[in-house]
Amino acid sequence: MTDYVKFFRDTSPYINMHRGKTFVLALPGEGIRNDNFGHIIHDIALLSNLGIKIVLVHGAKPQVDKKLAQGNVIPRFAPLHDSQSQATFEKDTRITDSGTMSCVKEAVGGTTIAIEALLSMDLPNSPMQGARLRVISGNFITAKPLGIRAGIDFHHSGEVRRIDRAGIKRQLEDGAIVLLSPLGYSPTGEAFNLTCEDVATQTAITLEAEKLIYFCRERGILDDQDALVKTIDMVDVRPWLRQLNEQVQLRDALQAGYDACLHGVPRSHLISYAEDGALLRELFTREGAGTLLSHHGGETIRQATIDDVGGVLELITPLEDSGILVKRSRELLETEISRFQVMVHPEGMIIACAALHPFPDTDSGELACVVSHPDFHKRGLAARLLQSIEQKARDEHQLHKLFVLTTQADHWFQEQGFKASSLDELPTEKAALYNLQRNSKILVKTL
Repeated sequence: MTDYVKFFRDTSPYINMHRGKTFVLALPGEGIRNDNFGHIIHDIALLSNLGIKIVLVHGAKPQVDKKLAQGNVIPRFAPLHDSQSQATFEKDTRITDSGTMSCVKEAVGGTTIAIEALLSMDLPNSPMQGARLRVISGNFITAKPLGIRAGIDFHHSGEVRRIDRAGIKRQLEDGAIVLLSPLGYSPTGEAFNLTCEDVATQTAITLEAEKLIYFCRERGILDDQDALVKTIDMVDVRPWLRQLNEQVQLRDALQAGYDACLHGVPRSHLISYAEDGALLRELFTREGAGTLLSHHGGETIRQATIDDVGGVLELITPLEDSGILVKRSRELLETEISRFQVMVHPEGMIIACAALHPFPDTDSGELACVVSHPDFHKRGLAARLLQSIEQKARDEHQLHKLFVLTTQADHWFQEQGFKASSLDELPTEKAALYNLQRNSKILVKTL
């Protein structure tokens, strides 16, 4: 019982972190045929009951192949370069003629019904008892044909044109699980055969999902010693894609996660559909169960130098002009640049900055000028920079408190652990300079 209580307590921060967030789960047809499929459904139901908004995208490739074999229809594939992604390789894409499309509709429809049935169970003494889940599927995907490429007519094979963001969000807000199949419809009433990867990626991007979780046969990406690679930085994805060229499903899953992260999804995960509990371990334990792909690692945090003055000015000037920040002259910034830390994009652009001003006669310091580039908002850059500033305050300056003066970002600072304070708690030197006209809120954090 002690172990159970400890485990439950350890998962609580993750439960709080994930509640209310939108996760897109991509389950290929091979995963639906796996013996562990029932357990995956149970775990998805658990996530929904914990307040996570779930969009489940399923594939049906082996189910389609089975229908084609039963109808004596020979499947045809052709190489296709995916111009919508960052892919540098060609992938075999199904040519969906009229005969094939009939089998696709039958296979996809049967797969969708099977998933809905399992998510509707309410058996006593089972993980689904009392779940009371609502599953919604429908025409949320507008598709367009691949058309004729390199002289090859792909007929009813298509790609995502648009995702019904508003329609899906309404269902998620109403507590339903949204189930998307690899079929899309054109405004002219035609149906198109899509890939699970395309649907999942475009859905995650459109919904601004917190995570894209892709189920694979493998437990994630393995290194040369067959050890699980737990995290991959965005800058390292391309070499991995080349290395995985023969592992098509894993390569396509990594590509899908990469494309999602490039377009604003904070994190993508690759986990095994064959491993019982992999989804829960990946989301609710520190160790995880698969490979995580995120924006972290692509950017670097370092001490600012005199060469960074121009880049910092570009960041802070718009906020100074709007009155959010106090104006600093270039000369003043040049003298204070050593107090700044900057976050640098892999391409060399400064995308965030923050400054630390220690007060030598006290145990406190001022956090100032916390700014991130508007094109990189909602990626946690400022929070990462704050962690670095706090580490420097403790290690280099032996500070015990940080304070900040802000007119508009007090809620964000409170989320980072700062608490409302007063003028009396500021160092005397700083209190004497307090601008009553700005009426900035004062917040303090104990390190």
